[in-house]
Amino acid sequence: MDEFVLADSIKSNNSVIGGLSGVDFANGYYYFVVDDSRKPRFVKSKIKFDKDTITSIDFIDVIYLNDSTETFYNNTFLDLESIFVDEETQEINFVSEGSIVKGKSPSVFTTDALGKLVHNYTIPSYFIPNKIAKLKHNGAFEGSSKSVDNKGFWIAMESPLIVDGDEPTFKKTSSPIRITYFDKTSKKATKQFAYQLEHITKPSKGKVNLNGLTAILEYKENHFFIIERTYQSGYGAHGNIIRIFEATVANETTNILNVASLRKTDFIPLKKKLLFNFENVENKLTDGIIDNIEGITFGPTLANGNKSLLLVSDDNFQLYGKQLNQLLLLEIVEK
Repeated sequence: MDEFVLADSIKSNNSVIGGLSGVDFANGYYYFVVDDSRKPRFVKSKIKFDKDTITSIDFIDVIYLNDSTETFYNNTFLDLESIFVDEETQEINFVSEGSIVKGKSPSVFTTDALGKLVHNYTIPSYFIPNKIAKLKHNGAFEGSSKSVDNKGFWIAMESPLIVDGDEPTFKKTSSPIRITYFDKTSKKATKQFAYQLEHITKPSKGKVNLNGLTAILEYKENHFFIIERTYQSGYGAHGNIIRIFEATVANETTNILNVASLRKTDFIPLKKKLLFNFENVENKLTDGIIDNIEGITFGPTLANGNKSLLLVSDDNFQLYGKQLNQLLLLEIVEK
């Protein structure tokens, strides 16, 4: 429906607006998480829409995660990748992928509206890096979604655990990632399903060739929108392939919560189908670029009554060359 590109390096409350790695809509506001491990923070904003277009974004507040009464922030490597807001409690929930090379675990935790720690969730042992549990650096927790019944939430990996499968390549490989449900009452992981990533569809031109899950959104019970992001160096600003898939928990889908290794176990993954490939609309986007899309949430109800999605890209603060702070508005058409 529309594209809106923020200017480079704009500031709000003395914070550079960039590295937008996740987004959630709650209480009339859009909340963006900033992927900056030096100064973990989130941004509260208002987005104005007119006739199914994005007209402006007003950044209202920047909140830094800081709590002098807790050791959690000092002892945890906060590489924030996703955010969702509990509208009942007004608490903010975060997903961090940690730092595997430093032996720092990924984490899921909750703060109040001012960034003070409320709760840190216990995660299954195979997500904690050690000699047994093998995780890929920059491939741990990446996406999150509130459950539609508001009784829990979902956390998704970006890449497979090494004990589960291989990284996607140009050739077809088995690359299952884990999507885990956490119950808000027990504050424990209670079920988990495997999602098979696609293989890479273009031949390599450079050293970096990867495909992984970057965002997830449950849109009705056990039905998800999932973003897969392929990135390949050597293609310049056109190195990203962004696709949206539908994934569904069926009666036969295997609950793998207590499975230590998917390589050694037979399982039935989530059903999936391709919904949208941005390669088909690149000519409508700024400079023909689909950038590093890492966030997805519901947008406004459109003029025709259909629901919409809002997607956001992480520009990595321009550290790796020219990138876009790109917001995209999509219409959901049910068939």
